[in-house]
Amino acid sequence: RFQAFVYFATVFQAMSCGIHYLASVFMAVTPNFVCDIPGNVSSVLSYNSSGSSVEDIWTLWTSTENYIVVQLGNGETWELNQCSRSKREVSSDLTYEYEGNKSEFSCSDGFLYDHTKWKSTIVTEWDLVCDREWLAKLIQPTFMLGVLIGAVIFGDIADRMGRRRVIWFTSAGQFVFGIAVAFTFDYYSFVVVRFLLAMVSSGYLVVAFVYVTEFVGTKARTWASMHVHAFFAVGIMVVALVGFLIRTWWVYQIFLSITTLPFVLCCWMLPETPFWLLSEERYEDTQKVINIMARWNKVSTPCKISELCSVRQDDLVSGRTGDNDLSSTKKHNILDLFCNWHIARRTITVWLVWFTGSLGYYVFSLSSVNLGGNEYLNLFLIGAVELPSYIIACIGMDKLGRRNTLIPFLLSSALICVLIMFIPQDFNILIILANMAGKFSIGVAFGLIYLYTAELYPTIVRSLAVGSGSMMCRVGSVVAPFCVYLRSVWIFMPLLLVGIMALLSGILTIMLPETLGKPLTNT
Repeated sequence: RFQAFVYFATVFQAMSCGIHYLASVFMAVTPNFVCDIPGNVSSVLSYNSSGSSVEDIWTLWTSTENYIVVQLGNGETWELNQCSRSKREVSSDLTYEYEGNKSEFSCSDGFLYDHTKWKSTIVTEWDLVCDREWLAKLIQPTFMLGVLIGAVIFGDIADRMGRRRVIWFTSAGQFVFGIAVAFTFDYYSFVVVRFLLAMVSSGYLVVAFVYVTEFVGTKARTWASMHVHAFFAVGIMVVALVGFLIRTWWVYQIFLSITTLPFVLCCWMLPETPFWLLSEERYEDTQKVINIMARWNKVSTPCKISELCSVRQDDLVSGRTGDNDLSSTKKHNILDLFCNWHIARRTITVWLVWFTGSLGYYVFSLSSVNLGGNEYLNLFLIGAVELPSYIIACIGMDKLGRRNTLIPFLLSSALICVLIMFIPQDFNILIILANMAGKFSIGVAFGLIYLYTAELYPTIVRSLAVGSGSMMCRVGSVVAPFCVYLRSVWIFMPLLLVGIMALLSGILTIMLPETLGKPLTNT
């Protein structure tokens, strides 16, 4: 009962990580826009329609390559493009085609935006279009860079200062910075506060994994660690729901940030893990936590730390007398993961799987809003499809083995990426289903690699191996937004890159050993 309470309280807050990681898909949307003009508009003409104001034209404006012709109250006629405007020298009849002389002007009066779908986004707030478009495209990569740095910093602090303090700080930080984002006054303050939000979100996720693993018994550890990912996926579904209901970016951000407020209010009740307290030799505090667990779980005879410690002391004493090498333990670094060709090949393969898993995960998630149809439903389904993928991953790991589950799902995700390229663009439902299948496959691989990495390496470099793999995963998440932007070069370019990486990873994984039912290595 105690472990269940601690587990569900901790993973509930993991939802906020999923929320903040994917929040920008609706916050940074670029609606239809054209140059603004000085003066009052009397009539508007598009390629195949007319109206009395620009707002009348948006629903009928089918292509951004077409310009809009407007006539002002003073009789002037202007052609409005997305990043330029031109004034017709002869203002006779209002016609779409015009062969006469025109004077070209820049968009010095700002822009007119289509507010039919989104009342306000950060793009419309700070005019992040045309020559400032690159600033909008930097929002997600800078967030992911914060994720990378936060994982490193808070992982280290949690080992030094304890898991509980970091969980307190990062969960409170997520709430404070999440609200602060909504009240930023310009683009640069927005990016800086989002960067800090990324650091605490990433820090929470990393430490939450360790925290629940140290509380949950061996029997349920695989399922428990895997389903931290599931709550992250629920966070993605919350983004889709809130995005559908709220179309003003700062209100949307506030509602997303208060979703997990109940946890922030009661996270101070969570105890420190007995494992960390023991490692710090705080035996009385450890005993207090164990006594609380015993009361919750109705255990009549709780274990005595003093008895455990006397056994450990005896082991240490006998170890020291038998072998005097304990004092000169070798410090291990990243180069130990490349100590010989056999281990180096294993490390390269594992890093590639981490990178591919993260790249595929975010490419499928971030590009789901560009698939056509209802973008809110698309993102919701892309989040929902993860939930069964983790169940399949857990069953596959226990029944077929780690490697035998990983290989088919990596190869199938590569195959799905190729198949999507051959689906005609007007088959919306088929494209969405294929993308869901791709996200499902990559989700299985992504969820499985955490445990598989830990089992592939000996105890002396195990944390180092998982930490370095996690770093490659963050690199993949930084690259993913840039990969999605390659749609402007070729619509299938992101899928092609994910497919190639998944195929390469799947083939190299064949050379990895199976670890199911094997004892963990120590040397």
